[in-house]
Amino acid sequence: MNGKKIIFASLLISMAVAAELVFPPAFAQKRGSASNGSPSNQEDVYAPLGKAPKKAAARRNPMENDSDAVSAGGNLFAEHCAECHGEMAEGGRKAPSLLADPVQQATPGTLFWILTNGVVRRGMPVWSKLPEPERWQLVTYIKSLQPGEKTPKSAPQ
Repeated sequence: MNGKKIIFASLLISMAVAAELVFPPAFAQKRGSASNGSPSNQEDVYAPLGKAPKKAAARRNPMENDSDAVSAGGNLFAEHCAECHGEMAEGGRKAPSLLADPVQQATPGTLFWILTNGVVRRGMPVWSKLPEPERWQLVTYIKSLQPGEKTPKSAPQ
């Protein structure tokens, strides 16, 4: 009888693994991936924004009023960020939405700090090797995004 229980348990485990391979989004949400929209998960996913030092968070974006920075940042985003955050920054299986309130309400300095230091344990790479002006262009682009829009609010039409 014990042999049958072991075989049955092995079969159940195999079926669960197979189901996860066939239906990964359903299992990812249960594990608390970035695609899970529950408030407690959002707090967890966006918690690194609150870890920026006060001095870093207070930094002003030197390209804030540079209209070219939005389009340059958009190009950089497409090259370096869209693979994980989605083409429209809507988020995906690998990374959270950048349209969410916690990101859009974060200071430019906080976003710059996150880009510079990454969130390695969550898979966000360190972008400190990207020149500082390009990191500010990315911040300018991210801050220009609005939920539901296909283009940034200050991008040329």
